[in-house]
Amino acid sequence: MKNLYSLLSASILVLIFSCSSPDQTEDSSLRLKKAKGDRYYGGVFRLNESEYLKNLFPHNITDAYSYRIACQIYEGLFKFDDETLKVIPALAENFDMDENSKIYTIKLKEGVYFHDDPCFTDGLGREVTAEDVKYCFTRLCTQNINNQLFSSIFKDVLEGANKYYEATRNGAIPEFDVSGIKVIDKYTIQLKLIEPNSIFMVNLSMPGCFIYPREAEDKYGLDMRVKAVGTGPFKLASLDEDISLILKKNENYHGYDEYGNQLPFLDALSIQFIKDKKTELFEFRKRNLDMIYRLPTDHIIEILDESLSENQGEYREYELQRVPEMATQFLTFNLKNTIFSNINVRKAFNYAIDREKILDFVLNGEGFAPGIHGITPPVLTDYNIEDIDGYSLNVDSARYFLDKAGYRDGKNFPKIELFLNPEGERNTNVAIEIQKQLKDHLNINIVLTILPFAQLIEKSFQGNFSLMRAGWVADYPSAENFLWIFYGQNVPNNKDRISYPNISRYNSSEFDRYFNEALNAKSIEEANVLFKNAEKKLMKDAPIVVLWYDEGYRLTQSYVKNFPNNPMQYRDFSEVYFKMPKQLN
Repeated sequence: MKNLYSLLSASILVLIFSCSSPDQTEDSSLRLKKAKGDRYYGGVFRLNESEYLKNLFPHNITDAYSYRIACQIYEGLFKFDDETLKVIPALAENFDMDENSKIYTIKLKEGVYFHDDPCFTDGLGREVTAEDVKYCFTRLCTQNINNQLFSSIFKDVLEGANKYYEATRNGAIPEFDVSGIKVIDKYTIQLKLIEPNSIFMVNLSMPGCFIYPREAEDKYGLDMRVKAVGTGPFKLASLDEDISLILKKNENYHGYDEYGNQLPFLDALSIQFIKDKKTELFEFRKRNLDMIYRLPTDHIIEILDESLSENQGEYREYELQRVPEMATQFLTFNLKNTIFSNINVRKAFNYAIDREKILDFVLNGEGFAPGIHGITPPVLTDYNIEDIDGYSLNVDSARYFLDKAGYRDGKNFPKIELFLNPEGERNTNVAIEIQKQLKDHLNINIVLTILPFAQLIEKSFQGNFSLMRAGWVADYPSAENFLWIFYGQNVPNNKDRISYPNISRYNSSEFDRYFNEALNAKSIEEANVLFKNAEKKLMKDAPIVVLWYDEGYRLTQSYVKNFPNNPMQYRDFSEVYFKMPKQLN
């Protein structure tokens, strides 16, 4: 119960930054300083993550929890607008693309500085230049245990990247540069692609392309997992692993809002790691947290009733934000496992699970729709998932395929472990229901093994599982982001080697062909037709069991302003501010 609580440390932080909850005392409004445009400086935004921080090093960020924290510390050349999710400049001032859509010339903002940090000789952050971009992108093309993202960003895309990556095997240092990365001058970088790529700008907005100083990697090495030095609106002030984390305002941040206010407005972010969702809601109601994301399942109906009705109730005091998410929850099979290498077994599992019952009765409706189509959720306006046939409950079909696989009535079917992380109680409750349904419908026994998220990730990459609960939150709004995790070229020939992101180790030449053709398509419309063909093949082969498509429920305190919710749960705290309490009434 140590999570519980480091809330004392949050209270100390509140005193350090001379800020309390805006409604705690009559004179608390004096602790906020008015800015232009009726905005305010000051305050510590307190939030919770239900899973522990795994890694803050840009090339090793593979989970949504670390991503949400890291994007407050680091920036890339581009980032996402947290309301529209469009790609917008961050460290880039502007860019040009040649007529063949293969050469990008990007001009950096001048006067952008890294955070002050002991890794610099004088402890003061220096200016960011094109050489820093070249260094970080070259490191992304280098084989090492701290780099998991090369294949998802530059592999087969950036000219010379594959050659350089192969030349760095076993720690070798090539005598040549990545030919597709060229420094034009102090503030200009040029990137050359092998072929046009419809999502390259999106990839430059991803955590793998965050820019950090060489000095930090030289000083901290693998410790950059928890030693983050970037250019973002907040800088890492303290970290008590698995308990709490504090990000302090970057006083030298280069960003300004539309009114000319230097960003950020908040003094700090205080992030707790409380796993129990009921405890998190309790702390939110006590105003020890300013936001809660994902509500305790057994409180959802009560919260919705009070928030949406005209009657007075406690939850009427807060702002309820709901949005269909770019997130899908599913089970993944390890296709290298003898049992699940059999497609008939995989189809039997798919037909045996009642997704609507899970959504309506286990989750109390905390989801957008049952997962009866493909892996891509129904939130992309130009991608109709109803064209994709998935699976829904059909006990007769489930038993037919299990019989076809040689396990009539579940006889001689081995006991299978389902690995999962709890995320409050949500994942556990769902897993218990799946366990029951597989027993009732197929006479199959599965054992639930609950692990911390970091251990689950490690097992998934190494392939040390047969069946695993998984979820995918999109890094950007495209079907590609859901399909690339099944791209066969990312699967190593040796089953003992790490496989990321394709943890199911699914490999289909037909799927890969459609996927590659979509990447090189000349329009989104053409690409989506090809992505759908790939997804249809994926669902036919059934390497996963799609469970449901998520809906994001978020409660915020009424004084929290300019904090839009979005389907990606992409968070940019740089323009979030607290409204003075006298303005709340």
